[in-house]
Amino acid sequence: MFERRKGFTLIELLVVLAIMATLLSIVAPRYMASLDRAKEAALKTNLRLMREAIDKHKADKHRYPDSLQQLVRERYLSAVPVDPVTESASTWVIVHPPSPAASAVYDVRSGAEGIASTGQAYAEW
Repeated sequence: MFERRKGFTLIELLVVLAIMATLLSIVAPRYMASLDRAKEAALKTNLRLMREAIDKHKADKHRYPDSLQQLVRERYLSAVPVDPVTESASTWVIVHPPSPAASAVYDVRSGAEGIASTGQAYAEW
């Protein structure tokens, strides 16, 4: 007489949701940590590429570039890379040479605040 409906009961749905919440609470911290490690690896790569471009410019022209944009104009870089931690290409900190030519680009550092997973500040890389 009574027709049995097909579907899930409220208890079954709550059990499934509880299992999913438990799994997410285990996975989410690991995912966030892997994102941070990926940003740090990208930052190291971008710094290495810009430092190599500065060194190549110095070797070719016998002087340091005046700006990062000059490296782009002279095709040592295709574009100024984005700092993956700050997510901006304008936060790079220019280090000037110790010699009197203080306006040149001797080195570049990240403008990101904070500490990397190694315990070292991003600005020290």
